[in-house]
Amino acid sequence: MNFELNEEQLMIQQAARDYAQRELIKDVIERDKTATFPAHHIKALAELGFMGMMVSPEYDGSGLDTISYVLAMEEFSKIDASVSVIMSVNNSLVCYGIEKFGTEQQKQKYLKPLARGEQIGAFLLSEPEAGSDATHQKTVAEDKGDYYLLNGTKNWITNANSASVYLVIAQTHPQLKSKGINAFIVERNAPGITLGPHEEKMGMSSSDTHSVMFSDVKVPKENRIGEDGFGFKFAMKTLEGGRIGIAAQALGLASGALERAIQYSKERKAFGTEICNHQAIAFKLAEMATRTEAARHLVLKSAWLKDQGKAYGYASAMAKFYAAETAMYVTTEAVQIHGGYGYVREYHVERLMREAKLTQIYEGTSEIQQMIISRNLLS
Repeated sequence: MNFELNEEQLMIQQAARDYAQRELIKDVIERDKTATFPAHHIKALAELGFMGMMVSPEYDGSGLDTISYVLAMEEFSKIDASVSVIMSVNNSLVCYGIEKFGTEQQKQKYLKPLARGEQIGAFLLSEPEAGSDATHQKTVAEDKGDYYLLNGTKNWITNANSASVYLVIAQTHPQLKSKGINAFIVERNAPGITLGPHEEKMGMSSSDTHSVMFSDVKVPKENRIGEDGFGFKFAMKTLEGGRIGIAAQALGLASGALERAIQYSKERKAFGTEICNHQAIAFKLAEMATRTEAARHLVLKSAWLKDQGKAYGYASAMAKFYAAETAMYVTTEAVQIHGGYGYVREYHVERLMREAKLTQIYEGTSEIQQMIISRNLLS
């Protein structure tokens, strides 16, 4: 097995690291405090080619592999998970979903501006009564012949207000349950769409999260993705890749917190020496580093499987589960190592800990990942 990154992957990693360490760091604390959407950073990432990383150049994307995407996600997440989740949703849910399953017309009209970063996408699956149980869709898309009439509410939608393009999962044939669900491309400015207030979240405050309400929204028939009833399979297949993005985000939160903990332990003195010389701290760092490295291998393996065209759903579930748990553990320990300083914004690790919690919840909770893993083991 070759564990070395190629020249292109190293270049992407360095470009992401440079931007994160030079630009994202400048205003990340203030944006977290004020819940300000990072519009100027998203524009810059688009210009650098990060908003359509894995999209084919045929559709104006960067044409990079999943490993390059994971490397970039880790670097951005070390500094600002709000920015990385915007990038993740656009790349591994919206762009991937349209490129993999959309028609040529849909790709030309919607995928190209998304890949260029001129527009941002959002993925609308969760509902007030359909979180982990995604089959329990209450949003209805009624077939009216040449169009669908969309009614319902979606919850916890990242990029809800900033997006121009929505991928919406809705029930068309309730009697068929999961086989009656469809997926649609819906334009944000369509009449009948309203948003709930900006969610005041525990972390990732500057990402744009709202409920989205649909009231008699007309969706052209040509905006359905795939055959009638394909929507649930579309959502599950798309989320398999989405898990890789969130696993990479969790990895970045862990590795970012570890880097800060190491640096702080070398500077802070107690009992006459730097605290890294105390076994209690040194052993914490050893545990944090080992877990982070193990998570990195799981994340990179799932990305490699995807790039090789092999089945990766099982591996991405493992990566997402373990990386999320690792992120929560490592960021919590980083706060502990910082002591009182870890509890204030200035030292960043308190924010990383708050952000890590969400990786255990969204795009499939840790419990859902365990369910996927165990079903694969026992099938």
